[in-house]
Amino acid sequence: MSKAPEQTGASAMWGGRFAGGPSAVMQRINASIDFDKRLYAQDIRGSKAHCAMLVETGILSPEDGAAILDGLETIHREIESGQFVFRTELEDIHMNIEARLAELIGDAAGRLHTARSRNDQVATDFRLWVRDALDGMEGALKELQATLIDKAEAHADAVMPGFTHLQAAQPVTFGHHLLAYVEMFGRDRGRLRDARLRLNECPLGAAALAGTSFPIDRHRTARELGFDRPAANSLDAVSDRDFALEFLAAGAICAVHLSRLAEELVIWTTAQFRFVALSDAFTTGSSIMPQKRNPDAAELVRAKAGRVIGALNALLVVMKGLPLAYSKDMQDDKEPVFEAADTLELSIAAMTGMIRDLSVNTLQLKDSAGAGFTTATDIADWLVRVAGVPFRQAHHITGRIVRLAEDQGCTLEELSLADLQAVDPRITAEVFGVLGTEASAASRTSFGGTAPANVAAAAKAARQRFL
Repeated sequence: MSKAPEQTGASAMWGGRFAGGPSAVMQRINASIDFDKRLYAQDIRGSKAHCAMLVETGILSPEDGAAILDGLETIHREIESGQFVFRTELEDIHMNIEARLAELIGDAAGRLHTARSRNDQVATDFRLWVRDALDGMEGALKELQATLIDKAEAHADAVMPGFTHLQAAQPVTFGHHLLAYVEMFGRDRGRLRDARLRLNECPLGAAALAGTSFPIDRHRTARELGFDRPAANSLDAVSDRDFALEFLAAGAICAVHLSRLAEELVIWTTAQFRFVALSDAFTTGSSIMPQKRNPDAAELVRAKAGRVIGALNALLVVMKGLPLAYSKDMQDDKEPVFEAADTLELSIAAMTGMIRDLSVNTLQLKDSAGAGFTTATDIADWLVRVAGVPFRQAHHITGRIVRLAEDQGCTLEELSLADLQAVDPRITAEVFGVLGTEASAASRTSFGGTAPANVAAAAKAARQRFL
């Protein structure tokens, strides 16, 4: 095939409007190819759908259509194999592909851009990319949930201290604690699915901002690309980045959940807690302290939440003052999304690996479960349930019992019946049946409670709901 004629002076992309080319600084600030080349697969897919529609509507000849599709296939192979040369002077992925197409098939390449603009082209490419990222992220979260459920089932009856204000509060089970994160990540997946539903409208055919005079079939290209429908308003189609903001918002919340779990792993692995141990695959040592085993993977997951939150803020600031329709500011929409997607992918994978390899110190969990008088509420509940004491009064009585145990330097279980009856004579020996941490956890049988039987049932239900 013959090559397209070379153009000098004015930009080959902008045509005859400009007498001179851009300065080197302008080229640098204007070019996006260094990061938007990640859109190549989506760009080629969108171009194929557009080409097929142009042929079907008679706007493009079958011969030109066949040449274009063949050229696009060649370009896809070149990029996949690393043979494609990306050129900064061509600004972006769209023009790099179009220029290479012209080299391969000649003038027919220029007909591909009939009835579209880079505005609707990039909006379509970006939606396709974010849609793929949403699907990938949801799949990764599903795997993380499965790993958490496996670990929760294995430790459904492992008693540990539950905390409020990071102070020992009441005994819970380790399985129950992990299932709390299964719920969090389930909500994250729900947000991703919601974002995908709103994203799934096709901008292609909106052209620069006003639509086109060519008799195109936007419903046909929408179907071809897996969208539910074409975007209803051409101005909105090219200027909307809500889908990227929703992805980042859902990702930021997910990153916070990952960070909370990472924080607990950091705490639990300390010598002071010794609740769990991370494997060698997710820890490092110290350069001078041979005894150290640092939970670096968890710390890095915790830190990376800031990058995802920052990406959301960055794009919100880009979009906040833009009039309709397209402005060049929107070229800065992709880098924060790409970075956030990469960060989340890595963080979820690291967390899944850490949980899968996690060793749980059930003896230490049990020993710690009663520290801080965590069964005090069980005494108050017993007074209400058995002795008929109003809860506020039972709360006060239990507080006096806790103070007595503190003064004697013992646990609640180690107090004698005489000690307890000196505080309130209505207390009988039956109260000792609720003072053990395992008995305390087992008594929490209300829906969503921490009783081992509940946890086993909840893990099974979570498998059905999420996996």
